[in-house]
Amino acid sequence: MTTIHYMHVILSAIMMIVLTTPTIFACSRILWNDNGVGVFSSRTMDWPESTEPTILVFPSGIERDGGKLAGMDVFKENAAKWTSKYGSLITSVYGIGTIDGMNEKGLGVHGLYLTATDYGKRDASKPGVHAGLWAQYILDNAQNVEEALALNEQIQVIMVEAHGREASIHLALEDASGDSAIIEYIDGKTVVHHGRQYQVMTNDPTYDQQLEMLSKLDFSKPSSDLPLPGNVNPRDRFQRASYYVKLLPKPKDSVEAVADVMAIARNVSVPFGAPYKSFGVYNTEYRTVMDLTNQRYFFELTTSPNVLWFDVKALDFSPGAAVLQLDPYKNKLAISGNATDAFEKLEKAPF
Repeated sequence: MTTIHYMHVILSAIMMIVLTTPTIFACSRILWNDNGVGVFSSRTMDWPESTEPTILVFPSGIERDGGKLAGMDVFKENAAKWTSKYGSLITSVYGIGTIDGMNEKGLGVHGLYLTATDYGKRDASKPGVHAGLWAQYILDNAQNVEEALALNEQIQVIMVEAHGREASIHLALEDASGDSAIIEYIDGKTVVHHGRQYQVMTNDPTYDQQLEMLSKLDFSKPSSDLPLPGNVNPRDRFQRASYYVKLLPKPKDSVEAVADVMAIARNVSVPFGAPYKSFGVYNTEYRTVMDLTNQRYFFELTTSPNVLWFDVKALDFSPGAAVLQLDPYKNKLAISGNATDAFEKLEKAPF
């Protein structure tokens, strides 16, 4: 593909998105499942304000109600109720739901914004789970991607709103085997992309459109002169992450692999002050990495020089064990590296 042809494809894609996509929000997920060492995933959280993240440890045996948000009923008719089968380590959003995390079986879940999300009209014949608990429902009940997809067919996700913004999200899933899936709700219908090849997810447009645009690009002959989409919008981040994840050399060990996927997450992060749509600026607030093979979770605030990590295998997920919490903003300089023992106990799960 010539440079002129390449740029024509990019400009055509840009025009298509400008004409068809409303307000766009940020976040990126990168999965590296073909490196010969293990399965590693990373994500960025990009938002116009702090999502007030806390890192929480939930043991198994917690009772949850899919119709309650911050202790209040958002709907009552046939709300899903369950007791968690598996413990998990998660990052919360606004203290009322789960947006990222992994469970003790090595299943990872990431919630990212998608403007086109439409969960459909309420079908009371299916148990309802509001969108803030959707990811947690998966982590509580599924051991792997296959189980997660089967469980997802049995519920209906219900839209909720927090801080004046709707929970219009799609989910990226991966497990320790390297399996991957993307779940979206478009025009009230579930759309699933299931397979190891689905390594990158950002935001708008819908996943099938992202794949179509990517298919028109020729990355077969990478070089320093290859024109590469470099802005902060989701289509550019999708294409850039897809390009770089294919170029990663085989890592020497899991530590190097974690650093590699974190490097790509940093590459597609939104720099401070970069212009965006709607609210104007969508700085990346934090980045996470999951080592699903060795069960380690890494967390990096962009406003802190420290990276925290947690040994998931060392945590107590037995029924009745303590719910634990760590506020990364309160520990910017006090904690670095292995923070598995830095949690504080909570009297009960916040959701």
